[in-house]
Amino acid sequence: MGTHTATVQVAGMHCGACAAKIKAALSDVAGIDTAEVNPAAGTAVISLSSSVTDDLVQGAVALAGDYTASSIQRVEAAEKLEAGSKEVTAVLAEEPVKESLYPLFLIVGFIAGVTLLIAIATGDWTIERMMRHFMAGFFIVFAFFKLLDPPGFVSAYRGYDLVARKIPAWGWVYPFVELALGGAYLLAWAPIVTNSVTLVLMLVGAAGVLKALLDKRAIRCACLGTALNLPMTKVTLVEDLTMAAMAAAMLGLMLGA
Repeated sequence: MGTHTATVQVAGMHCGACAAKIKAALSDVAGIDTAEVNPAAGTAVISLSSSVTDDLVQGAVALAGDYTASSIQRVEAAEKLEAGSKEVTAVLAEEPVKESLYPLFLIVGFIAGVTLLIAIATGDWTIERMMRHFMAGFFIVFAFFKLLDPPGFVSAYRGYDLVARKIPAWGWVYPFVELALGGAYLLAWAPIVTNSVTLVLMLVGAAGVLKALLDKRAIRCACLGTALNLPMTKVTLVEDLTMAAMAAAMLGLMLGA
């Protein structure tokens, strides 16, 4: 029997832990030699004998948890299986990253655009006021996306956040903390407290993202929940550090006044 490389689309996979469970389940199937699972791309690339049916692959994925395998495409007979598998995996990992970051840039661009429109409408171009309006929009919009699928967000967030990994309940609380911060910025409520909390929150978040990047882990970014498939990249780190820098700058303006 020949050996083939198959690409499997997997729904419900959010993080490295999900990928590990799916890989273990696929590897247990007789006739599947290797399995490379990419949570950012939502795919598994497996090498298997022609005797392994699609039903067996789908059943193995389902046994790993709340996951669904679809669109199983047998690419080619593979004599040089290892090289071929790595090549296909590299292509799958690279292309979705370029495409899936677009929603993040679009949303941030819209928030920045609304901030500029407010400045034009009010005639107030002070840096402090513009940063406050941007941060209000940022936290409210990002909290909205997280609350579209709280369980999915919590699962993805635990994959890299330092606090959520030690205190699981923090993942459930975090979207509401963001929502409260958005309201506080919008109302200019207790600015020193609001900016201090934001500074700590963003620096802790950045530490978790940096660790994931240094570990070279292919995991899903939970900044916009699970509604959008965003990969964990340096952009996520820049996002957290930029918000921390804005909070620090606003604290500096207030304390120096």
